Amino acid sequence: MHEEPASIFATAEFWVAVSFFLFVAMVIYYKVPAMITAALDKRADDIAKELDEARRLREEAEALLASYKRRQAEAMQEADAIIAQAKIEAERLAEETRAAMEAQVVRRQQVAEDKIRQAETTAIAEVRSAAADVAVNAARAVIAEKVDAGRDNALIEKSISELASKLH
Repeated sequence: MHEEPASIFATAEFWVAVSFFLFVAMVIYYKVPAMITAALDKRADDIAKELDEARRLREEAEALLASYKRRQAEAMQEADAIIAQAKIEAERLAEETRAAMEAQVVRRQQVAEDKIRQAETTAIAEVRSAAADVAVNAARAVIAEKVDAGRDNALIEKSISELASKLH
């Protein structure tokens, strides 16, 4: 009694295995591609969001850089204006100093000229005084030799009277 082997296609186990593999293949064919597609779509959305965020951050950075460049340019313009103003102020101060120095030189020159004139006047007065003293002494000596005592008194009286009229 020996049973003949049944064909592999006639066994229930074979059809259960075929059914199982068909079921798995159908699940894979219908569900897995959808799952993969969903995962890829999600990944693509995430990448798009990251790209948008990166683009937004880049635009913010460019705007910030432009703002800093504008501020730097403004600061450079302000520095240039300050330097120009300082140069103008320095030139004005130098001109004022030059004018003050010239005025001081003129004043000192005037003071020196005044002192020279005063010294000349004093020297002339001293020379005149010395000359008058010498003339008086010489006149005294000449008169003393030529005039006697009686005539001397008359001459003195005459000189005193003339002196009074000359002084007034």
